Amino acid sequence: MTKLMKLSPCDFVGELLLAVNILRRGGVVAFPTDTVYGIATLAQDTRAVNKLYNVKGRDFVKPVAICVGQVADISKWAKITVSRKLLDDLLPGPVTIVLERTPLLNPQLNPKSALVGVRVPDDMFARQLAQECGEPLALTSANLSNEASSNSVEEFQCLWPKLDLIIDGGPISVGEDSRQGSTVIDLSHEGFFKIIRNGTDRSYRSTVEVLVEKYSLQELVK
Repeated sequence: MTKLMKLSPCDFVGELLLAVNILRRGGVVAFPTDTVYGIATLAQDTRAVNKLYNVKGRDFVKPVAICVGQVADISKWAKITVSRKLLDDLLPGPVTIVLERTPLLNPQLNPKSALVGVRVPDDMFARQLAQECGEPLALTSANLSNEASSNSVEEFQCLWPKLDLIIDGGPISVGEDSRQGSTVIDLSHEGFFKIIRNGTDRSYRSTVEVLVEKYSLQELVK
């Protein structure tokens, strides 16, 4: 039976412990991020990842991102091509960085791609959840595939019966622009960047400003 818990704004130890326990048992957990609501499993658990795809009704050829607890964790799962200072200017934040994956990442996660999207959300619960699990989360938006992202738990009620735990943090934001999610940027080529998805207007503009004006990266066009 699906559990629904309200997220305490001050002390969410109970919610965190329950979520970690469920994830370690191969469950799927929904929770708020800094952009939209997401659903996640442990990225290193292939059976759980398959369950994540089935919950969302997502085509298995479409990749999902991973979520880690801090910027320092990225290098374990992806090959860094930019400075730590640049990463710290973007993350934590509403940005997904696409890099070449390392051999440590579950080969059955996005098996057709040499790349992986990495998130460090500007959300304390999401980051601590990944941190406490001790491995990355496979993370995707909480909605049926090809439908609008969710800003509240009520908006993905169709998924509730398939989830093991829902963490209700209340409404995240309003407006259709807020549903665009994170800005997805390919940084796998040293000295270059490629925008894969714009995200919200604010996220897109600030990301490009950091990359171009502060670090002089060139946009890869091909």
